[in-house]
Amino acid sequence: MTNQEWNGRGQTALMNNYGRFPIALVKGKGSYVWDANNKQYLDMVGGIATCSLGHCPEAVLTVLKEQAQTLWHVSNLYWIPPQIQLAENLLAGSGLDKAYFCNSGAEANEAALKLARKYFYRKKQANKTEVIAFEHSFHGRTMGALTATGQSKYHEGFGPLVPGFKYVPYNQLPAVEQAITENTCAIIVEPIQGEGGIRPADLTFLRSLKHICDQAEVLLIFDEVQCGIGRTGTLFAYQHYGVTPHIVTLAKGLGSGFPIGAMLTTDQVATGFAPGDHAATFGGNPLATAVAGKVMDIINQPDFLADVQEKGRLLREGIQKIGDPRVKEMRGRGLLIGVEFSAEVKDLISICMKKGLLLVGAGTNVVRFVPPLTINKTEINQALALFKEALKEWDA
Repeated sequence: MTNQEWNGRGQTALMNNYGRFPIALVKGKGSYVWDANNKQYLDMVGGIATCSLGHCPEAVLTVLKEQAQTLWHVSNLYWIPPQIQLAENLLAGSGLDKAYFCNSGAEANEAALKLARKYFYRKKQANKTEVIAFEHSFHGRTMGALTATGQSKYHEGFGPLVPGFKYVPYNQLPAVEQAITENTCAIIVEPIQGEGGIRPADLTFLRSLKHICDQAEVLLIFDEVQCGIGRTGTLFAYQHYGVTPHIVTLAKGLGSGFPIGAMLTTDQVATGFAPGDHAATFGGNPLATAVAGKVMDIINQPDFLADVQEKGRLLREGIQKIGDPRVKEMRGRGLLIGVEFSAEVKDLISICMKKGLLLVGAGTNVVRFVPPLTINKTEINQALALFKEALKEWDA
């Protein structure tokens, strides 16, 4: 089957809720993927910051095969050893005490929002139901996560949304202080906004948010679905800021492409949930947690994380050296990099694809670089060369 044939079959069989490129990817290894026409691409998308160890990593594949031959799925009515081991691994050094597992980032954020409300309900403070979120944020597509997302384009046509949400400007502390009331239960924030254009939080802003939350008895939720699990060169992005939240949500890179999500929280906040309050049928199953456990073993090493920071530096410096005058700003940390241009980047991304370089946008004017964390320096230089060629051809 060719790309064109798969394109035709897909248009017939699948709903039109994705803006797909006209290629069908059929194979991957390391930092590369191949389409149905056997064309090779250097993948700087990585499943959108998800394939943290690249495509089909041998160490993870070995664990997947072993677990697949042992036990795939059982209910959370029983203790699941790989789930417990993964929880212990995530919690060690996180400053948090309890874990909950699900299947995606949206599910993790739904769990966090529900936990915040139920926590105060159990404390006899049922009035505390309001959530403060931020403009240009993205937290997922389910109704609660969608409502928390501070971008109206994602809301259109899905009203009425979940009540009790307010949106304030990102990195603007006075706006947060003005928005907090006696009814506020939580603030949800991305330490680095992903879909909103790769915008890091200011150090003072994030630290002040924690202080405000502690003073007002409000829970601070960090959404690290995209920026967590080594993506910025530390296991959790909040470790760059010296701030520990009450709740953090994770997904994407945690399974290096295998579906899994997680929520971590403190012992105190964890008392908000009792048996029956929240669940996920497939959440934390043996297959997913065995895979994620191996991913964590590899990523959560000082040398690995330091290498991510170094490769991020090389990539940023390489983009700067290209010196394209249309670049307005470059933002991010580690291997989560956004390059903002003075024009829409859709055509630029298409040119890159034709040259064998896969990139993704983060808003209309930002090109996002989120390659596998295992990308090597030769591959980074290859990506920079292809990007430079594409910029020369881009008429914008």
